[in-house]
Amino acid sequence: MSANNCTDNLEKNTRTNSVLTLVSRCMGLVRDGAISRLFGAGAFSSAFYFAFLVPNLFRRLFGEGALAAAFLPIYTSLQQESPERAKAFATLTIAKLVVLLGVLTLLGELALWGIVASQENPSDSLQLTMVMLPYMPLVCLVAIFGAMLHVHDRFGPTASAPIILNGCMIAAAYGFVGVFANPMQHMTMIGISVVIAGVAQVSWSLFALRKFGWFTKHSESAQGDCKKLVRDTLPMVVGLGTLQINTLLDGVVANWSNIFGPTIFGYMYPLGESSMASVSWAQRLYQFPLGVFGVALATAIYPLLAKQAKKHDMFSSTMRRGLRTAVFIGLPASAGLLLVRDQLATVVFQGASFTQADAIAVGTILLGYAPAIWAYSMVQVLTKGYYAKGNKITPVRVAVWCVGLNLVLNCILVWTPLRASGLAWSTAICAVVQVSFLLVLFRQYVPVLVDSEVLCSWVRTAVLTICMGALVSYLVYVLDNANGDWLNALYVLLSAVIAGVLVIAGGSTLFKMPELVWAIGRRA
Repeated sequence: MSANNCTDNLEKNTRTNSVLTLVSRCMGLVRDGAISRLFGAGAFSSAFYFAFLVPNLFRRLFGEGALAAAFLPIYTSLQQESPERAKAFATLTIAKLVVLLGVLTLLGELALWGIVASQENPSDSLQLTMVMLPYMPLVCLVAIFGAMLHVHDRFGPTASAPIILNGCMIAAAYGFVGVFANPMQHMTMIGISVVIAGVAQVSWSLFALRKFGWFTKHSESAQGDCKKLVRDTLPMVVGLGTLQINTLLDGVVANWSNIFGPTIFGYMYPLGESSMASVSWAQRLYQFPLGVFGVALATAIYPLLAKQAKKHDMFSSTMRRGLRTAVFIGLPASAGLLLVRDQLATVVFQGASFTQADAIAVGTILLGYAPAIWAYSMVQVLTKGYYAKGNKITPVRVAVWCVGLNLVLNCILVWTPLRASGLAWSTAICAVVQVSFLLVLFRQYVPVLVDSEVLCSWVRTAVLTICMGALVSYLVYVLDNANGDWLNALYVLLSAVIAGVLVIAGGSTLFKMPELVWAIGRRA
């Protein structure tokens, strides 16, 4: 494949991922808006989001990370050398995955059943976790099928799979309104819809793979390749999934009072029953631009980096392009979320059982997450670069330190006046620390990864972000009536978004920055 073709595919595949992920994330906001309005920011919402955190963590780790990241380069290499051996490797991997995850799911269900049965007042969080746990093996299968499709240059089916999930959840949320007197029963139906969506996602992925003939009955020769996959996957779970592990720790800390009670070691716990829901909603808002652009970029760039791993100049150029694009999208997104956080939370979540005070609480937490969107995106790209080079150890070492730092900061900051927003600030601080170390240590592969062109690109992006921030700040100050009115919040939000996009697009055109066309999936 020529350099130009590789570039074209990167931009095309990034665009495909971004567009479909945009649709999915918009539906995700509709889904979360339905839950916030129907159940409010209370114990039921917190229980649901904690339960959904477990399969959702596996979705992010495997669907956007570790298992697929370890599988992809092996499958790519085998596909180039011997398509039949690649089929054998895929067949054996999927067979073993079904058995392993099936057993783990069964053991998890039994453990949760034992805990719930021993509780005098069974935890809603744990009961809902039991309902949604079967989604875990299904989403892992979707991840493997997605990696295979990526190698065959098919990105659309995998990127559209979350649309199925969000569609099922929205249907369950609104379809059972008024059917159940007990909100927990309604929540349980939403949890069941998650599992149904998993079955549909697997079916959709298999349908997309049908013409590639990946299945074979002769898979004995792939035993060695599967052993290598196992060795590669375990460290990658930590290395690529640091943000997700931090999110899980945030969830445990945020939902402590709902799982273990209102005290800890005899002291009143500082976070209330609504903290888990508020943190989850804030995460959805900052993960919107991250998923649409940051994760989509890293997903599209990884197969290309794997193919270019032994071609230094092409590999270096692709990495620099990825870092420039990540900052070009992430830095303005960080500034924009900081400035319109309250209006965004109001528009997406406020209504019915969700009050203005609840929206402000979500906005306060978002204030902590938002400053590091550029760092979250860069971590995704840099980690994929390490993995393309076959280095699983360096990201793991950095990740372990960051996970430890995040846990320490979590336990400290929740006892300060920051309360739940301390969880967000901890995650943001750790992301900046992680990306800094990854950049410095990447010199072993590209001595000057951040060259003059990358620096100039970042400076221009920073200048545009400052200009955008000034205009958006002015618009928010002039247009916001500070009454928590939904229509006014929508008007302010739309005005700010349109103005911000025009400043970034106009400024990048004036500066002749190729990042603009890269970000929309075209070649400069």
